[in-house]
Amino acid sequence: MHVSRQRDERVPPGAYMLFTPSRSRVVVVLNDNDSWDYTKPFLLRRERGKGRQRQAILGEHPSSYSDNGYGSHCPLLPLPGNNRFKRGSHDVPEVVAYPLPQTSSYMSHASSSVAMVSGLHPAKMNCTRIFNLFCLYGNIEKVKFMKSVPGTALVEMGDEYAVDRAITHLNSIKVFSKRLNVCVSKQHAVIPSQVFELEDGSSSYKDFAMTRNNRFTSAGQASKNIIQPPSCVLHFYNVPPCISEDDLQRLCTEHDVPGFIKYKVFDAKPSSKTISGLLEFDSKTHAVEVLTVLNHYQIRIPNGSNPYTLKLCFSTSSHL
Repeated sequence: MHVSRQRDERVPPGAYMLFTPSRSRVVVVLNDNDSWDYTKPFLLRRERGKGRQRQAILGEHPSSYSDNGYGSHCPLLPLPGNNRFKRGSHDVPEVVAYPLPQTSSYMSHASSSVAMVSGLHPAKMNCTRIFNLFCLYGNIEKVKFMKSVPGTALVEMGDEYAVDRAITHLNSIKVFSKRLNVCVSKQHAVIPSQVFELEDGSSSYKDFAMTRNNRFTSAGQASKNIIQPPSCVLHFYNVPPCISEDDLQRLCTEHDVPGFIKYKVFDAKPSSKTISGLLEFDSKTHAVEVLTVLNHYQIRIPNGSNPYTLKLCFSTSSHL
């Protein structure tokens, strides 16, 4: 775009008049050092010979997190070298995180950090059990059952990407013979109103923002999580070495959940204070129910000062 400058007899010597161009819109097709559209920061340079890349719903690897905590969902884009918003060498970082563009294919998922879950078993599901299942895909802030819609709860997660992962992996799965429907809520926060008592006697609302059982509280912690869909094999860890296969089987029986059919414990260092391993179940549904009930169960041992928190997640193994 060319802006013309010319002298005017009415203007004192040394001064110029700026004439505005007739064109009111500037089209930018590429963000680089010569042009930059601040309303479309995702206009990246494409390699010659390659077509437009599709944005994957979960990124190239949903469990890989960068330092900004968003991983492949939130690419780091360089600011233009002559950017006028940079005031000093330490005021603005050289790279900034931009969310994914709100394309039509993506807006059906990541538009809110609140998920709505329906199809919940009225007697067997509560706020804690929802947390046990959904925490595999992102931090959980609050959970609230809706009094006006039985069997339905709102789950406020850490961000919309966590909601997206929960929808992708948990929608349509069966829990206690009820098929879950997980979708994005129109609400952007869970408000603790109309609190009532659920059938099991627990509260219809619970705040999990400060719990230590959230697994995505830092980029380093988040990178250790393997984002997996439900499977018939569970990975267990943080279990005291004195706990045997029979002890874990008895734990399932005491909590009225299906027992496992195969057990494998990983070799641990002699100095290790905990053990880990795999549990295989008859079906994916059985594994989901066990995880929903026993995830974060407090294991107390004789003469032990603090309990061990049993941690479960879905394994990448399909069978043992």
